[in-house]
Amino acid sequence: MAAVTLSAALGTPAEAGTLDDIFAKILVKKVTGENVHKHLEKFQAIADANGGNRAVGTPGYAASSDYVAQTLRRAGYKVTVQPIKYVENWVENTPTVFQQTAPNAKAYVPGTDFFTVNASPSGDVTAQVQGVDLALPPTPTPSSTSGCERSDFTGFVRGRIALIQRGTCPFTQKLRNADWAGAAGVIIFNEGQPGRTDAYELPLGEWRGGPMVFADFAVGQELASAPGATVRIKTDTTTTFGTSTNVIAETRFGDPRNVVMVGAHLDSVPEGPGINDNGSGTAAILETALQLRHIPVRYKVRFGFWGAEEIGLLGSEQYVRGLSQAEQDRIRVYLNFDMVASPNYAIKIYDGDDSDGVGSPAGPPGAAQIEKQLESFFDKRGVGHVGTDFDARSDYDAFNWVGIPSGGIFTGAEGIKTPAEAALFGGTAGAPYDPCYHSVCDTITNIDKTALDVNSDAIADSTARFAFNLRAIPDRSSTAALTAATPESRPAVEGSDDHRLR
Repeated sequence: MAAVTLSAALGTPAEAGTLDDIFAKILVKKVTGENVHKHLEKFQAIADANGGNRAVGTPGYAASSDYVAQTLRRAGYKVTVQPIKYVENWVENTPTVFQQTAPNAKAYVPGTDFFTVNASPSGDVTAQVQGVDLALPPTPTPSSTSGCERSDFTGFVRGRIALIQRGTCPFTQKLRNADWAGAAGVIIFNEGQPGRTDAYELPLGEWRGGPMVFADFAVGQELASAPGATVRIKTDTTTTFGTSTNVIAETRFGDPRNVVMVGAHLDSVPEGPGINDNGSGTAAILETALQLRHIPVRYKVRFGFWGAEEIGLLGSEQYVRGLSQAEQDRIRVYLNFDMVASPNYAIKIYDGDDSDGVGSPAGPPGAAQIEKQLESFFDKRGVGHVGTDFDARSDYDAFNWVGIPSGGIFTGAEGIKTPAEAALFGGTAGAPYDPCYHSVCDTITNIDKTALDVNSDAIADSTARFAFNLRAIPDRSSTAALTAATPESRPAVEGSDDHRLR
């Protein structure tokens, strides 16, 4: 089929409008829930033929990657299959040395005072400790958000060892933030309430730029209360890596100096086929790409199908870290779609301007405009929506860290639907948005087709509008980044994640 021409799109003078409006309407009409569902059926068939899942490192993931890459190549896209790394095995060769060197000399006992984080890299670091948003004394019940947000590291001195308290977000989120902030090593210590004082093994499979240990509350409190405390952490470990892939596809049309990027993670957890999480987002952006190929976009559109999200946002992080500053600056917006058809759904739009005042602060300049664009689509449809925080649990996180404005849609995971949301969207209050989250029952039956259809339309609409109109998005420059971290100045990030480990 030939590309849609400008004259054909404009039609009669009465039908004429702005290009973004014209082509958004065309693309929304072409991206149907029925066709998106066909991709989900394909992902289910792939899982059925490959042990019931599409997890990174499995034949199911390889087949999913091949399906996406081949489908896009046939549609005329320039497709790159990018290798990414993940941990396959980790061994601690000799006991870790963890000692305070100033103001007092004191050695901590491995297996009692602390454990080495699995999979800490080898390293030998002596540096000053810097506490990160610590809650001391601890509250009566777990509440610490130490290290959970990028803003916790405002003022953190690169090259120091981050002292972080256990709390309410995943340990891996804390480690990821510390690494982005330039920590030379990390000490996480238990929070301090009854039952939350001892050190223990953390099987996170996470590896970062420097040595990492998990200490008991007494050690953490001692270091936090010693001004200018300096410690040495020496780890001796061996990590074996596996290789997986991202699939990156780019339009033939469009100005390459201004890139609109649209992403979704392609992998499932090992427990199930991952049809809502995140076959739904993957299928929606895949169908959007297939229909967009006929449209002569003004700006280059790039689609990212991320690998290894479920074990640590690895694909998107390694992609962003691999970009030069100039390449980062060409990406004007990033749109993320992770779980867009939850069976007990709420339509949640990422809170780019922090108008909800919950959790993380506002996103980079431009994030508020992405949120407003998505809100406008649902408002015109008469469809309700609520905000959702940038909680660092999906692939937008790496883009936000380097100042690329992000946004997107999320329909809920293991969280509980509120009565107000049930009144707005239907469904069951007091029940999870997705009762099959990260489980074997996340199959083709675990999809709400109404949510899938309307959110696929919203994805098509926002993609087309930004592909023609970026006037509301501030120009990117090196000063737009939220931190001083750049791929040139920092070690490559690689790791793994279990969002349930807090």
